[in-house]
Amino acid sequence: MNGYEDVPFFQRLQMKHLPIRYKLLIHFLFITIVPSLMLGVLTDWVVNRVIERQLNENTLQLIAKVNKSLEFYMSSAQNTTYLLSYNPEIHRFLSREPLDAAAREKALQFLRGFPTLQTEIAGLMVVNARGEYLSNDMYAKAPVDLTLETWYQEAVAARGIFKIVGHPYKRSVTTHANYKDSEVVSVVRAILDPETQKVLGVVLIDLKLRVVVETAKDVRLGKTGVLMVLDEKGEPIYVPKQLGFQSIPNQWLNGQMSGEFVKTVNGRKLQFIFRKSPFTGWSTIGVFSTKEAAPEARQIRLYVGTFVFVVCFLGITASFALSHSISRPIHRLMAFMQRAEAGDLTTRYWGDSRDEIGMLGRSFTSLLTKINDLLQLTEKQEKQKREAELRILQAQIKPHFLYNTLDTIQWMARKQGAEDVSEMVQSLSRLFRIGLSKGNEFVSLAEEFEHVRSYLQIQKQRYKNKLQYTLDLDPDIAHCFVPKVILQPIVENAIYHGIKERRGPGNVAVKGERQGDRIVLTVADDGAGMDKETLGNLRRKLDLGADVQMETSGSGYGLANVQARLKLTYGAEDADLFIESERGKGTAVKLVYPLSE
Repeated sequence: MNGYEDVPFFQRLQMKHLPIRYKLLIHFLFITIVPSLMLGVLTDWVVNRVIERQLNENTLQLIAKVNKSLEFYMSSAQNTTYLLSYNPEIHRFLSREPLDAAAREKALQFLRGFPTLQTEIAGLMVVNARGEYLSNDMYAKAPVDLTLETWYQEAVAARGIFKIVGHPYKRSVTTHANYKDSEVVSVVRAILDPETQKVLGVVLIDLKLRVVVETAKDVRLGKTGVLMVLDEKGEPIYVPKQLGFQSIPNQWLNGQMSGEFVKTVNGRKLQFIFRKSPFTGWSTIGVFSTKEAAPEARQIRLYVGTFVFVVCFLGITASFALSHSISRPIHRLMAFMQRAEAGDLTTRYWGDSRDEIGMLGRSFTSLLTKINDLLQLTEKQEKQKREAELRILQAQIKPHFLYNTLDTIQWMARKQGAEDVSEMVQSLSRLFRIGLSKGNEFVSLAEEFEHVRSYLQIQKQRYKNKLQYTLDLDPDIAHCFVPKVILQPIVENAIYHGIKERRGPGNVAVKGERQGDRIVLTVADDGAGMDKETLGNLRRKLDLGADVQMETSGSGYGLANVQARLKLTYGAEDADLFIESERGKGTAVKLVYPLSE
């Protein structure tokens, strides 16, 4: 059984549990196929963007030509209004001068000549400020005041500027040819008196929509794309019936002169490309389906797809062959290792390849040889280990014997009334018990402070009134653990190098408190202290990790030892030892480490 069959099915699907041949195959496929697919997708995207941009540019050019054609017709109509205003008979009519029959007929003949020269004109009408009119083929439906008509008012408001009013709507004027409102487009211009700028009248011209939009009808965008023309209000001027709608919302154009957008209309996704004529105010819009792709794009997509398929096929074939050639010698080596794992240490790998697999096999053979040698050495060491364990077991009897002896001495001292001896022995017993702590490396802060209290009680018996001490432990952290015998070496230094060296009695204060998520233990004395040079040397030695013991008789630990234990326990970044001292005022040592429950 190999390790792979022991793995649950769903875990086998994870990359780290797959056999190496599958990993190699996946990586080879990823290196060959994924870039090919990405290249194909990128090429297709770029080609589509280029063709789409060219198609849009061509469409805008066609729209520009249509706009020029429409502007030409409108410009001709505008020129016609100027010619009419310059005609003497028309001018007399507008200036309220009475026309005789001959002059009136001459004016009418002049009006009838324009539709012959300009076939797009369906009708002409000149209306003066009194509501009287002259026309070639237009007449009022009823005896009404034409100056009250909407188109007349729009012309007056334009103050002589040529204006396109669009399809006629609810007006009192019609033509003998009886054109429908949707078949003509009306334009107007007010004629002003050059001197007084007073409105003399209005020229009304109906243009045949069929002639005007003939250019738009003949334009085709691709196979199904068409052009539509809307006026500046969004009303349809020309909309092909095959579109299935007559107009689009004005906000789609967003007030721009040209642009493009895609909208879904009647369930069809359509692309709109438009350009607005600054002269007419009309928007010519190209409309075609987004599904209509250019033949060149489809052909390029076919070439790219064929290329990607060939590359992927060759990549898969090469990946299978390469992964098999790499994984086969690994399987042979794995079978050899499985026999060794089963306990057959006499098996050997036979292979003449000089690649990494061959080197690994020969190294493993050498390893098996060394393992056999080490097994013999291990048997010898096991005998020595059993002898050492026996000696350790015998040594463990000594501390228990020491505890029992100290208890006996304490009991005898109390029996004889030697309370000071009893208290001394009791403190020494507690000192040993907590210091050894059954071999545990950590004790609670309460036990550590009790250990320091026992030590200070013993030292007070020696120094009498020269030594005073205080212990202050925050009850909230009394249960927190700390490496054992972490304070006693510092207290010992405070007594032997602080209190002992000063004149008169001295005090040692041991305090434990919580500051945020950290515990701070402080040992301060008001002893001899250190000068700045000595303190600087001591700090540098601690920073370098040098052995700083400040040794006295019976002191086997030093400041560097305490600092090293803190850093090893809680990490060099989270724990540290700080010293502050001043000659003649004393020394304070702080231990800072993370709070641990």
